[in-house]
Amino acid sequence: MTTRTSVLGLGRTGTAVARGLLAAGHRVTVWNRTPAKAAALVRDGAAQAATAGEAVRAGDPVVVCLSGYEAVHAVLEPVAGDLAGRTLLNLTPGSPRQAPVTARWAHGHGARYLDGIALPDPAGTGPGLLVCAGPRDAFDAHEAALAAIGRPRHVGEDPALPSVYDCALLALTWATLAGWLHGVALTGADGPGGNVTASAYTEVADQWLATVRASLAGYARQIDTGSHPGGAWPLHRSIEPLDILVHAGELRGVDAALPELLRDLTRNAVAAGHGDDSCASLLAFLRTEPRKPAAVPNG
Repeated sequence: MTTRTSVLGLGRTGTAVARGLLAAGHRVTVWNRTPAKAAALVRDGAAQAATAGEAVRAGDPVVVCLSGYEAVHAVLEPVAGDLAGRTLLNLTPGSPRQAPVTARWAHGHGARYLDGIALPDPAGTGPGLLVCAGPRDAFDAHEAALAAIGRPRHVGEDPALPSVYDCALLALTWATLAGWLHGVALTGADGPGGNVTASAYTEVADQWLATVRASLAGYARQIDTGSHPGGAWPLHRSIEPLDILVHAGELRGVDAALPELLRDLTRNAVAAGHGDDSCASLLAFLRTEPRKPAAVPNG
């Protein structure tokens, strides 16, 4: 099943989206403020719209990949009347407060609205995972086009959800990178055990990550049910390994700030009576009272 799809905005994400759609056989119309950016896509079979309104009228869904939500409104408000009856898929980065505002605006002009984030594939050559939220019927109706953009996953009706996922996945990415870098620093430093290459360490770490992933699924179930039994590895048993990790850093000349942070967090939880619980109980010590959000344009 092919569609007539329009892509507005031809930065890295928009270009990758258009290429994915073309590769899957969809008829694609593209528009960009700087027309020259469309040249390569036109050579590959895309049609180039002279105006944003022409691009909107040419496709359904209409995929928007601009620099921010302010740019989305600046481009689409003059042609809002052309959105009626179409599905607008907004892959523009923004905060969780901006997407619901834009969703209400789109609904007010007769369009169905999906908000989403397109995450790169492991090779970094284009979108890999496509996280979407909004009306399920709109998601299902355009499954073929969504599948050409990435591996689509509908996470709920609330259009703020993709931005929330984006922030959470960013936290996971940087925390994982920080842990890996700490491991590389430990294994690659001079001292007892010799100097291990980053590649050799990473081969072992990659195998260990399968165990880490399995433990995350178990902890997630505990958090969802509100019960955190420590089982064979209660939280209090983690303090000694964290002490060892801090000491290893001191011994091999590696900054111990990261393991010290984790050790202090664990000690606080144990002192508060969670010593026999699992690591999932640490979640309560990461959460603070939410702050009043700053004002958001168009919101």
